[in-house]
Amino acid sequence: MIYSIIMGALAGWLASIFMKKNAEMGWLKNILAGIFGGGIGRWVLGIIISKSEGGVLYDLLAGVIGACILIAIINMITGKKGR
Repeated sequence: MIYSIIMGALAGWLASIFMKKNAEMGWLKNILAGIFGGGIGRWVLGIIISKSEGGVLYDLLAGVIGACILIAIINMITGKKGR
C-alpha cells in the first residue's frame, strides 16, 4: 500500500510535468493520477511487451505512461489543454 502511494506520487508528478499540468495539479491529484495511471499503464505495457511481473522501473514506467494517458483523457473531457 505504501509502495503504491509512493510510486503513484512519483509517477503522477512526472506525468504532470510531461503533460505540462504540474502547476495545476496538487499532490493529491498527482498521487491519484499515478495510482490509477499505474493500472492503465500496466494494461498498455502488458499488451505491447507482454510482461506480467515487473520491478521498480517497470512500475514507474507503467505509472507515468498510464498517468499521461489518464491526464490526456481528462483534458479531452474537460476541454483543457496544456500550456
